[in-house]
Amino acid sequence: MAEIVDLFDALPDDEKRESLILYSDQAAACAPRQGEPFDLEDVRKDEECTDTVGVYLRVDPDTRQSHFRISLGPHVQTLTRAMTAILCKGLSGSTPEVVLDIPQDFVPRLVGGQLVRIRSQTVYYILTRMKGAAKVWLGRERQQAVVSA
Repeated sequence: MAEIVDLFDALPDDEKRESLILYSDQAAACAPRQGEPFDLEDVRKDEECTDTVGVYLRVDPDTRQSHFRISLGPHVQTLTRAMTAILCKGLSGSTPEVVLDIPQDFVPRLVGGQLVRIRSQTVYYILTRMKGAAKVWLGRERQQAVVSA
């Protein structure tokens, strides 16, 4: 994630916007694949998003690495699509704890201050959903540990 943030941080705002558009084109690659198993699936339409978004999480039981997939409805905005591609790439392989603890302060460095002000709900939406999935997964893991003990 740090590499992506550093890249965007070095760009002027107009180049950030161009890069975000390029990332938005990659969002489809983050969609779940046919038959792919997940530990958690959260598909819903929230008030702050223009369409349905699905967050799918699989955590490797041995390494505890998280693997996210995101499905986006056809009306999801470009910025949300861009954040989807960035976060799927940047958080791939992180543990659920790392996902949950990642601070949101990197977002303005990616999208620039102007877009954060204009689209404040949009820029944080996917990260919030991914953190929510990680939190639910960790809760389930704790519950299983208690039951197994």
